[in-house]
Amino acid sequence: MHLLAWSFVFAEKCHPLGKPPSTLRGKTPIVLVFIKLVPNYVTAVPAKMSVLRLFGGEIISIYRQTLLTSFAGPAARHFGTISQQLRAAASTEKEAEPAEEGSLGGDEEQPEASDKQRGAPEDDPKDRTRLIPVETSVRYLASEAYRQTYQDDPVWKHYRRNHKGAYPSKKTRKTCIRKGRISTGNPCPICRDEYLVLDHNNIDLLKQFISPQTGEVLSYRVTGLCQKKHLQLLVAVERAMDRGMLTFDVPFREYDYSEYYTTNDVKKAVK
Repeated sequence: MHLLAWSFVFAEKCHPLGKPPSTLRGKTPIVLVFIKLVPNYVTAVPAKMSVLRLFGGEIISIYRQTLLTSFAGPAARHFGTISQQLRAAASTEKEAEPAEEGSLGGDEEQPEASDKQRGAPEDDPKDRTRLIPVETSVRYLASEAYRQTYQDDPVWKHYRRNHKGAYPSKKTRKTCIRKGRISTGNPCPICRDEYLVLDHNNIDLLKQFISPQTGEVLSYRVTGLCQKKHLQLLVAVERAMDRGMLTFDVPFREYDYSEYYTTNDVKKAVK
C-alpha cells in the first residue's frame, strides 16, 4: 500500500495538467496496471528505498509513454489540418499570379493602379532629397505663387526664430536638414521653401540678403538663416561679384603721388 500511494503522488507530479492518472479519459490507472502485471513483485518487495526507486522509475517511464500515445492523435490531426490549409492557400496564390500578368499586358492603365497598390510614397513636405534646378528657382521668383506668399518683402522679413528664454542665442542652428529631411519644426527661410536655391545665377534672391546701405551681406541674426545656408549664401555672393553679376562699391582713396613719383613727374601729372 505504501508503494501504491507513493507511485500515485509521483505520477501526479509528472502529469502536465496536474491531474491524477485515474482521470485520464476513463482509463485504468497505470499503477494498478503494473500491479496486475507483476503481483508477485508487490507481495515480495521489502521496505527499502532502493527497491521503491526502481519501481518508481519503471512506473514513470510507462506513464510517460501512455501520455505520448494518448495526446499524439489529436495533436497530429490538428497540425495536419493546418498544413492542408497552408498548402491550399499557396496553390491559390500561384494560380492567381499568371492571371494578373495577363491582365497587365492588355491594359495600359494598370501600372498606375499597381503603384497605388504598392503604396507609392506621396509628396512629403519635409522631404529635401529632390534637387531643384536654378532655372526653376528663377522662374519661381517671378511667378504669381511667390508674390502671394511673400508679397514684395524679402523672404526673411516675417520669419521669427524659436528660442528658449527671453534672449535668442548668438548663433543660429547648424542646419535644418538632416538625412534628407527637415529635422526641426521651425526651419530657416531658405530651408522651409525648397524652391529657394542659393546660387550665383539667382541674382534676385541674393539681392534680398544684401544691405542696400552698406552693400554687405546681412548677418544671420537678422535673416535667421542656419549656419549651413548662411555659408552657402556667402559663397554665392562672392561668386556673383567675381563674375560681374552683382555690382559693389569700391571706396575712393586719395593718394600722395609725391611718395611714388619725382617732382617733375608730379607736375606733369597735375597739368
